[in-house]
Order: sequence, then structure tokens, then C-alpha cells
Amino acid sequence: MGAAMAIITRKGAEIETIGVLPGIGSEAPDFSLVKTDLSECGLKDFEGKTAILNIFPSIDTPTCAQSVRRFNQEAAAIDNTVVLCISPDLPFAHARFCETEGLKNVIPLSSFRSPGFGEAYGVTLITTERKGLFARAIVVVDKHGTITYTELVPELTQEPDYLSALGAI
Repeated sequence: MGAAMAIITRKGAEIETIGVLPGIGSEAPDFSLVKTDLSECGLKDFEGKTAILNIFPSIDTPTCAQSVRRFNQEAAAIDNTVVLCISPDLPFAHARFCETEGLKNVIPLSSFRSPGFGEAYGVTLITTERKGLFARAIVVVDKHGTITYTELVPELTQEPDYLSALGAI
């Protein structure tokens, strides 16, 4: 391909991503993703707030589900901050999970109408049978739209570094 890409693993097997995460200090790419009520939502809708982008492959896997639960718990105590839980899952899967779990402190968003999100953030998996899903990543965007923290989790089955992400706020 020639373009920069990242390599992560899943149980030791290498997986390539479509690109790399945007750099710290850069302006976060805007996006249009779908909420559980099927309305569209963009990063600009959260101007003036810090946004934690919790990006993951699928809400229906244990590690992804745990990251949403953990950020839901942690987000309740943080002023002027939103946690956007982003995956290619349909909005119905996000709604089912959050309703079943009683999660109210995160905003689940689906990229099913916006394949460009994974490209802009460099997280779309391009090799393996999981091709088209997202790598697990955290991006913290400050109230001015500047990226202040990123983590591309090196092993797909690992949880992100919650404390570092929260400490970047």
C-alpha cells in the first residue's frame, strides 16, 4: 500500500490497520456517526467539552463491553467531559447493550454510515478475518478540538490504559 499503517496483534497474530492515529497536538478529524436513536452526531456537537473517543471492534465482545462499562463508571465523575463509544456495530446493538447494562454516562455511536471515520482515525483493520472492524484505541480531544492523548492498544484482546486516558483530561 505504501501509506503508513500500524500493526497490532490478536493472540499473537499480526493485524494491519488502514493508517495511524492522528498525532497529539493535531486537530481531531470531525465525523458524522449514528446515535442509538438513528440521528447523526459529530465531534462538533461536543465543542467546549473534552471528548474521550473509546474506539473498539464490537460491543458484543467481552473486552469491548468491559471498556464501555469502565468508561461509564469513570465518566460520571468528570465535569465537562463526554465519552463517545465508537464501533461499526449497528445502533441497535449499542442501544441493547447500554439498556441491558443500565449505562447512561457514555454516548454510543455507530460508524455504519461513515466508513471514513476508521480511515480518518487510522483504526480500520485491513488484514485478518476481522477486516473492516476497528482496532481498539483511545483518543482524547480537548474542548478546543485538539488531540491531547492517543493509545492504539497493541493487543486487540487487551483493555485500554484507562488511567492514562483519564489522566490526560
